[in-house]
Amino acid sequence: MVSENARGNDWRSLALESAMEAIIDYRGKSPRKTTSGIPLITAKIVKGGRILPPDEFIDPEDYDEWMRRGMPKAGDVVITTEAPLGEVAQLDESKVALAQRLIALRGKIGTLDNTFLKFMLQSKGVQDEMKSRSTGTTVSGIRQSELRLVQLPIPPIDEQMQIAHILGSLDDKIELNRKMNETLEAMARALFQSWFVDFDPVRAKAAVRCEHPRWTDAEVCRAALPTLAAEIAALFPDSFEDSELGEIPKGWRAGSLSDVALLNPESWPRTTKPEVIRYIDLANTKWGRIEAITVYSKEDAPSRAQRILRCGDTIVGTVRPGNGSYALIAEDGLTGSTGFAVLRPRQSEHREFIYLAATAQDNIESLAHLADGGAYPAVRPEAVIAKQIVTPPDAVLANFAKLTEPLISRFTQGERESNTLAALRDTLLPKLISGELRLSREGSVMSEAKH
Repeated sequence: MVSENARGNDWRSLALESAMEAIIDYRGKSPRKTTSGIPLITAKIVKGGRILPPDEFIDPEDYDEWMRRGMPKAGDVVITTEAPLGEVAQLDESKVALAQRLIALRGKIGTLDNTFLKFMLQSKGVQDEMKSRSTGTTVSGIRQSELRLVQLPIPPIDEQMQIAHILGSLDDKIELNRKMNETLEAMARALFQSWFVDFDPVRAKAAVRCEHPRWTDAEVCRAALPTLAAEIAALFPDSFEDSELGEIPKGWRAGSLSDVALLNPESWPRTTKPEVIRYIDLANTKWGRIEAITVYSKEDAPSRAQRILRCGDTIVGTVRPGNGSYALIAEDGLTGSTGFAVLRPRQSEHREFIYLAATAQDNIESLAHLADGGAYPAVRPEAVIAKQIVTPPDAVLANFAKLTEPLISRFTQGERESNTLAALRDTLLPKLISGELRLSREGSVMSEAKH
């Protein structure tokens, strides 16, 4: 940790409790859980500096009793006190309930800016002190009495706000990218569902054909699919036929992902493994996002770092598959864990189709149900590529790729940008919080402290 002299004479160190206007946790009897009402913030949804959408609620009539020790406000910082310890996020809603293992903190006005507090609690120095004050072997946790004693490095309030603005702007851009990516992926998945699961274009043409049996195909297309380009609408049949998967569009095939993808096509031989390995593991791959790439030397790389990944591959985690450890690979030069099933398109226009089929919510749930193995339930990679699908003619797949490739490419571009921004934030955070990097009154870099 940087010394007080390195920080400057205007920095001070305070115990957490001395810098707080409010420290809030629950103190009432267990409330009734409901499907709507006041959101219940639980430790499991405080992840990566943000609060995921809540899936639990309490009855409004129980709120005052449950939160009788104090009411959280928008802007308050919540922190998990065990399992995992030290996850931090800032509330953006004014009326929420806190579950067990969570405490809300509110800095004193003029002493501690709440957004700065959020970043400070994420810094290594403060995280290390919380861990040193924690207890427990199987589950590590910190008592509120110990949390109150954690020492916080506090610069002048104007510098706090400048630091909060710089780091917060990076977080805001990352969050904006995340929301945009959710929209882009939802659009691609909706089109996949419509064309290849619900067969909406075929059903629309079949209904028009039934009503107007003497119409030409062009007339049927114009009436049934007015929003589709004529050349694309003409590719869909106007009737169905029976198959082993049930009724499917006439001329399409019932099969599996193995018809369009190769499974685990390449692994590193011991003799040709590269000197530097850029490694992706299951823990850092979540719901389409690769959150971190770890760089190892050949000698230090984990034994599971064996799968050669290429741009266009889809990776699906086979250990605890319900955790959603999947992603589309957007660059060459990466190595994946053997805990992934790697699906490589047989043809380039199959890329988006394979990714969306393999990672559809119903398929992830199906793999989770198939998983066995006690503490580490898993499926064999063959179970991933065995997913049953209905395969349309190549012309349909090619046009689907043309429509979805821009969406998926913008998604992966947004992910790469977010990873770059996150790396910049994570580099700046310890330097700014420790005082190693100082800011001028205008918010520009003023000096770098000498150790």
